[in-house]
Parts: sequence; C-alpha cells; structure tokens
Amino acid sequence: MAGETLGLVGESGCGKSVSALSLMRLIPDPPGKTVGGEVLFDGEDILQIDMDDMRRIRGAKMAMVFQEPMTSLNPVLTLDRQLTETIQLHLGKSRDEARKDAVDLLVRVGISDAERRIRQYPHQFSGGMRQRVMIAMALSCNPQLIIADEPTTALDVTIQAQILELMKSLTLDLGVALIIITHNLGVVARYADRVNVMYAGKIIERGSALEIYTNPRHPYTVGLLDSVPRLDQRLTDQEGQAAKLVPIEGQPPDMPQTAATTPAAEDVLLDVRGLKMYFPVTSGILFQRAVAYIKAIDGVNFTVRRGETLGLVGESGCGKTTTGRCILRLYRPTEGEIWFNGVNIAQSKTGQMRAMRRQMQIIFQDPYSSLNPRMTAGNIIGEPLAVHGLVNNKREYRERVAELLNNVGLNPYMADRFPHEFSGGQRQRIGVARALSVDPDFIVCDEPVSALDVSIQAQIINLLEDLQERYNLTYLFIAHDLSVVRHISDRVAVMYLGKIVEVADRNAIYENPQHPYTRALLSAVPIPDPVLDAQRERIILTGEVPSPLNPPSGCVFHPRCPIVTDDCSRVNPEARQVLPDHIAACINVPGYGPY
Repeated sequence: MAGETLGLVGESGCGKSVSALSLMRLIPDPPGKTVGGEVLFDGEDILQIDMDDMRRIRGAKMAMVFQEPMTSLNPVLTLDRQLTETIQLHLGKSRDEARKDAVDLLVRVGISDAERRIRQYPHQFSGGMRQRVMIAMALSCNPQLIIADEPTTALDVTIQAQILELMKSLTLDLGVALIIITHNLGVVARYADRVNVMYAGKIIERGSALEIYTNPRHPYTVGLLDSVPRLDQRLTDQEGQAAKLVPIEGQPPDMPQTAATTPAAEDVLLDVRGLKMYFPVTSGILFQRAVAYIKAIDGVNFTVRRGETLGLVGESGCGKTTTGRCILRLYRPTEGEIWFNGVNIAQSKTGQMRAMRRQMQIIFQDPYSSLNPRMTAGNIIGEPLAVHGLVNNKREYRERVAELLNNVGLNPYMADRFPHEFSGGQRQRIGVARALSVDPDFIVCDEPVSALDVSIQAQIINLLEDLQERYNLTYLFIAHDLSVVRHISDRVAVMYLGKIVEVADRNAIYENPQHPYTRALLSAVPIPDPVLDAQRERIILTGEVPSPLNPPSGCVFHPRCPIVTDDCSRVNPEARQVLPDHIAACINVPGYGPY
C-alpha cells in the first residue's frame, strides 16, 4: 500500500533478494524464469508488459537499493555521471539541473563535502559511503515504490538511523511505499508496519510488526528472534554464566555464546601508539603533487591483550577499516608504532612481513570483491594451506578444506562451486574459513557478520568464540552493529573521524557510556521489540560528519555534540582515564580533569 513499509526477513538463500529482483524484472532468462503469478503495480501486471515499458517504470516509479554497494556502482564512472544519468533520463532535466539535484541528494544521505566528492570514483569511498550513494540514486526520481535489499548492511548505526528515518519520512510525506529486505530484525521492528517472514522460498508468517515480535506463531520466527543479539538482554544468566545466542541449527545448545568477562591473559599482543594514516590529495596532470591530505587516522592509541576481543565501532568512514589494514601492513602508516608480539611492524620491510602473515589474518568486509571469481571455494580456502605448507598431500588438503567449510556452516560438496554461485552470506562464510585456515594468533574481523542473516550470524559468532577459547585467539572486531559487538567483545573502543574517543570494558561502555558520541551511537541501535524500543531515549545527531580532508579544530565531534561548550572548538582533548579502566576524550566528561 502507498505510504506503507513492509519488512521481508529470512535466512540467507531463502529467496528474499530473488523476490526483489523478480519484482523489478531483473532476473536474466535464462537461467532464471518466472513461471507463474502476478505482480500488480498501480493496478497493472508488470510481468505482462514489454521490456521497453518496464525500463520506463524502473528508476522513475520503482527503484531499488541493491545489497552489494562495493560492486553495484560502475567503477570507471564518477558519481556525477552515475547519479545524473538517471535524473536526466527519467525527469528530462538539463545537465546542470541534474548535477545540482545529485549534489543535494549526496548531502541528504550524509556525505560531507558533496561538491568535491561527486567528482570522485566509487573506489574512493568506504563501503558505507557507497551504500549511501546507492540510496541517493534510488531516491533521485521520487519513485512510488522503493525496494531496499539490505539497505543498511554496510552502515554504522547512526547513519543507519538517519537513512532509515529518511526513507520512513518519504513513505509518510510523499506516499512512497517501501519494502525493506533485511536480516536485522531490530530495523524491521522500528521501521516496518507489516512483516513477512520467508523460509525456503515461501512466506511462512505475516502480520503487523507488533504481532510478529510479541506473539510469533511459527517456530522458525521464534528461532529467528532468539538468534538476535540485543542491547536489552542480560549478558549473564541467573547463575552468572555467559548468556547464549541461540542459532537455529548447527551448534550444540551448551556452547558458550559470549566472550569471557575478562581476557584470558593480561600480556599485550598488540600495542598501537600514535598511529596516523594520511592519504594525499594530488593535483596536476604530468607532475602530480600533494595539495592536501585526508586524515583517515589521526593519532590512534590502543592495546589488545592476548586472548581477548577488542571491538572497534564508529561511523562509516571514521577510519575503522583503515586502522585494521594498517595493523596488518596492507597500508604503510604515515606515522606511529605498531608493536605485535614485541616487534614494531609499522616500518618493517616486505620480506620481514611475510613471516608474520601466518600469525595475522583478516576477514574482509565485502565478501564478493575479496574472493577471486575464477577460483572455486575450495581453492580459495585451501590456497593459504599450500602457501604456508600446512598440508602434506592432497588428501589432507581436501579433508582440511571440507572441515573448514563445515565449521562455517557450508556443505563440503560446495567446495567445487564458484563465488557467484553463493549468496552474499555464504560468500562471507568462505572468507571466514579462509582466515581461519592457517590457525593464526590474531585476526582482524572487518564486519565479518554484516552480510549474514541473524541465525547464521549467531553460528559465526559462536564459531569465532569457540575457536578463541580453544586456541587462545585474539580478535580486533570491527563492526557497526553494537549489539553484536557487545556479545563478542571483552572491551570496546569507539572511533570518530580518525580518533579513539572512548575505550572501556564492554559492560561499562553499554551501561555507563561517558562520551556524548558513544551515547548517541547506543541510542541509535534498534531493539527488536516495538514496545521497548518506543520507550527508549533517542539521540539523533544533527549535521553531517565533517570531512577528514578538513577536520574541525579542537574536538572533532564538537560540530555535532549535544553538550558542546565554547572551549570544545579550541581544545583537542586527549584520551584520559575518567573512571577505573575507562578512557574518554571529552573535556565535559566528569572526572576528565583540567585541560
């Protein structure tokens, strides 16, 4: 119905995305074929119209936000070309008018410095920023229906809240219908009017959001809701044991579901000191020179103890992924020290780093672009085994690959399939298996479960925790889902615009946050219970995230801070201990002291 938001939820591979593509007539024939049914849009069965008429509807009346922001944008065209094309084609506007609209759309979805950034290419944006560009493209022609396939998967919670509030306001103000396809049940609880639950290609339960969440009737729906990490849940049971996530299948019920309250050991495995990573902005054709610098990381300090999980959270583009890549030396830092196992690897040479690769691994954020499309899943997972000489023969190789596939919830017979034959969630699990294959000491988990539905998400979290306990693994867990971070992390570091603004034990961060940015982040996390969610205090940050090309003076958060004072614009606060084992970088926090 016009003005209504419908949520479509279910496990990876159940048919959610195929349903959306079928509505848009985007399933190629062959191999796919629509064999029956009707799709009535504005009273007309669009399955019966010719493709020329369908192209006039797509973009203008029906728009779609695709699941894969990393691969949905054309890598050889600037954003200017890609955004204005749709506006000119469907609305008949001039080039200048279309460009003005495109800049306004980028500002509307929270991309700072839009006049400059519209001239850039997709690879110059983070995953979350690319998703915002996709949303801007969908909104460009004011459609009647928007189909959003995992629209906020790559976004942090504050931007997620802004984007979903924007989409929801469109449905109310303009009468736009919205279909949200997601595995985040909290998002559906907050923003959907009705919910359809899908399993194995069929709708198995439907109803209002309140009915589905307060009185689910189908056992699968009950299982989905039990699989969701929640901010309002206890982290321990009445006996003081670790609380448990409940995967629908594949894990024993007595497996510990959260990390230990304290790390396994106090010795520091990773010590990051004064880390900076500046990317030059160049000018010139024949002789390029740096005219400015993007300060992606600007003086980051933190430690990770052996056997613990440090969660790193913050908005898209704040420097989380860049921090992880600097630690692994995928980027050479501009400045600072990275002490790993007693060795400063910040300036180590390539030959020296090769010996460290087996000890340090990464699970990348985007499962599609990080998997070689010409290699089978088995070869992708098995390649590190061969490179590091961890198997003696082909039989051991095949057995180890089969074991890893099984551990991440994939059938061993899938080893011969190629990446395009898997869903987004299944591709991410292949990436997890590849990282685990060499039994590393330290893993950078860069959004490892962001593309997974909630039941598989619970399985992967359980798997990571089990491996950590068994082998004393250490994780840097980068994520924008604060509910997941709370379940898996021992301590949490909050990052904003290239700086760490708060670090504390996970209970202290969630129960007594000190920095105003942390409080805003937590208030933006939806809880999958419409009644409880409506009772919570919500802090919607105003303004845009400043550009790292020209960060604000003083505290970088002061332009958006709800408790800003005059001193905030001139004092650059260092991170200090404000409570026992609790660090914050805000001069207005009680206990900060003189500055």
